[in-house]
Amino acid sequence: MWQLLKQIARTRAPAEPAPAGEDAWRADGERIHQDILDVLGRALCIREIDAGSCNGCELEINALSNPYYNIEGLGIKFVASPRHADMLLVTGPLTLNMRDAVLRAYEATPHPKLVVAAGDCACTGGIFHGNYAVCGPLSNLLPVDVTIPGCPPPPIDILRGIIAAVQNKRAALWR
Repeated sequence: MWQLLKQIARTRAPAEPAPAGEDAWRADGERIHQDILDVLGRALCIREIDAGSCNGCELEINALSNPYYNIEGLGIKFVASPRHADMLLVTGPLTLNMRDAVLRAYEATPHPKLVVAAGDCACTGGIFHGNYAVCGPLSNLLPVDVTIPGCPPPPIDILRGIIAAVQNKRAALWR
């Protein structure tokens, strides 16, 4: 403990400025929030499912809740049960052990069901494609509304994918 306190006392605040962020999506915050309200009439609730990932995608998804991305400010929140969710955000290759659990989560999710596959593994199987313990991409089991490629995809791409799924559903409802 003493060593840690000494290290903290010796460490100074970083002198370099914070990296410039991509703020274009922040200007659209009101429109994003309105799209969510038009489709659902309330906040977008997401159930995140790890179908066998390495947790790289989960780290990026957790970054969406930090003050920089602030997805709760956009009216998006994560829930613990698929029964309370509007969207399933699935990461990882679909493993044999998680196949039935993912299917039950989909069946428990009320309409309108949105499914987003996040990461190369959920989109195509990634480096696990063809493995004996993997069923293949998520689209082999469920109808996927949006795929977000990347290993892992950055938080801004995950946010864009979530918003694209909502906008696609909105367009389908207004036809």
